[in-house]
Amino acid sequence: MAKRIVNKAERNAERYDAKEIGYKLYEESQNGRTFDRLMKYIVSEQNIILAYRNICKNGGSKTPGTDGKTIVQIQELPIDTVIKTIRNKLNYYQPKKVRRVEIPKDNGKTRPLGIPSIWDRLIQQCVLQIMEPICEAKFHERNNGFRPYRSTQNAIAQCYKMAQLQGLHFVVDVDITGFFDNIDHSKLIRQLWALGIQDRKLIMIIKQMLKADILFNDIIITPETGTPQGGILSPLLANVVLNELDWWIANQWEMFKIKEGKTGYEFDKTDEEGNVLTVDRTQKWNKLRAKTDLKEMYIVRYADDFKIFCRDYVTAVKTMQATKLWLAENLHLQTSEEKSGITNLRKNYTTFLGIKFKVVPKGNKWIIRSHMADKSKTKVIKKLREVWQDIENPSKQNDLEKNITLFNAMVMGMHNYYCMATLVSADFADISFKVMGKSNGMNHNRRCFPLKKDGEITSKYILKKYGKSKQFRWINGRMIIPLGYVAYEYPKYKRREVNKYVRKYSDIENCVSFEIMKYMMENANNYPTLEMADNALSRYIAQKGKCAVTHNALTAMDMICLHIKPCKGERNDTYRNLILLSKEIADIVSADTEKKILKSISMLTLTEEMEEKINKLREHRELEPIQFKDYIGTKEKS
Repeated sequence: MAKRIVNKAERNAERYDAKEIGYKLYEESQNGRTFDRLMKYIVSEQNIILAYRNICKNGGSKTPGTDGKTIVQIQELPIDTVIKTIRNKLNYYQPKKVRRVEIPKDNGKTRPLGIPSIWDRLIQQCVLQIMEPICEAKFHERNNGFRPYRSTQNAIAQCYKMAQLQGLHFVVDVDITGFFDNIDHSKLIRQLWALGIQDRKLIMIIKQMLKADILFNDIIITPETGTPQGGILSPLLANVVLNELDWWIANQWEMFKIKEGKTGYEFDKTDEEGNVLTVDRTQKWNKLRAKTDLKEMYIVRYADDFKIFCRDYVTAVKTMQATKLWLAENLHLQTSEEKSGITNLRKNYTTFLGIKFKVVPKGNKWIIRSHMADKSKTKVIKKLREVWQDIENPSKQNDLEKNITLFNAMVMGMHNYYCMATLVSADFADISFKVMGKSNGMNHNRRCFPLKKDGEITSKYILKKYGKSKQFRWINGRMIIPLGYVAYEYPKYKRREVNKYVRKYSDIENCVSFEIMKYMMENANNYPTLEMADNALSRYIAQKGKCAVTHNALTAMDMICLHIKPCKGERNDTYRNLILLSKEIADIVSADTEKKILKSISMLTLTEEMEEKINKLREHRELEPIQFKDYIGTKEKS
């Protein structure tokens, strides 16, 4: 492996730990600090290694860009080479052409998707890891798209709360035409500067990313506006653009500042430990309703889809017109007249993220009633019917196992998502009949495996979730998950204390040490490959900082990373083939003489379970199993 040669400035940059930087940047951004020296964090060794780890988790890392390379080619390189290449590219950054592909949509149209080269994706990930904590501190609470620990479930929960608990029954829908393709680059750069990202070199790198040439059908396009969907940095940049809209809406009512009193009638709600749970603005809002003509409105947003909730129709009309005008004048974005409108939830459904909902009277209040959206239901029926027909078709019985597995996975995924709808059970009962019918046609042909009502449920998860259902069926011993068996689960808010960039201390049973993690990241060059260094760190976290055999806490000097199946010829540094052991256990596993075995065992007290694990590891090394009782007797005699 090539030796790493770095100067003093680079050595200082390497001292920063990637996660520690995130905590620090988030806190400083909350306090209003501006950042004009961010490149030292971006090119730090730990940040680059963390970027590599995150890219490997992404399924898109196996998709080639215009250079034809994937993450596999980077895994083959030494760690020092990867770090040096990233730093050299960022000195005079010139991104390669972005490969554009067209993804078909349900309405027959296509969605453009830009695929940068793998090196550009790695660089974008390095930049994202430093920019994200700064931006996270400035984003609005009800911005739910493309953010850590947030999901569509949080956005739907916020909508339900607005309609059912706050009585906001008029919803404004404003559809932005081609949002990702029409982002104004100059405006975006000014917004980044206003958020506190004022490192001029970083700003120039982002400009180069935005202006990267696009290759489509052998035609090179130089974009003047927009961010390519598919780029790692694009979702964050899109959130930066619309963050201004979030706060403009909030400042019209929710965050409107009044001068009366020291606190402006805003009070913190805390738990028993004194942690702030939320801010109570009820008194302020009551004051505003009584003494002003301000328009009451609240926004819920997921990516470029958003809804604004109002209390009455007149306010909703004014809000819609004001929002369209503001988007055109401030963000230079056009809106669709056909898809924009106002919905009275007492009379009609409104659709958001695949769920349609309205309010219905119950006693003296209004409650939420929701279904799967019509388009979503049609799409689900079409997808499931195609797979079910393959299961029924006698000519495709060779692929029966694969098709049943695919069908079950699709059903569980759809249940997990659409269970946010209050009447989801009725929707899936209808879907089940349209997809599967009564399934009588599966038994008429002798070449087809019959559908049975009796069988064994082999999965504990499926038994727990679907075990009470009478709709279970089996084909050739393989269970079919009941499509119509699903119950409503109330969508949950994100817990305020859950934050990626606020350090949480683990429980006593977790022996993961921040210092050891930092040591492993700083000394990644001690491993033969970057893949092994990355997976060794993952193993340390998965094993909770403990030896895989004795379950004792590991230290940096006492930790050995071994291959479960030793490499013979071609290396196998995958996560599944690595294990972390204490030095004493590693010596026993590798010992090939009685003298070495006796020396290693003499200092340990092993249970039967530990002895079995050691012998399994020795078996992979083609070593004889140890008869521990014989050695214990020898030790006692001595």
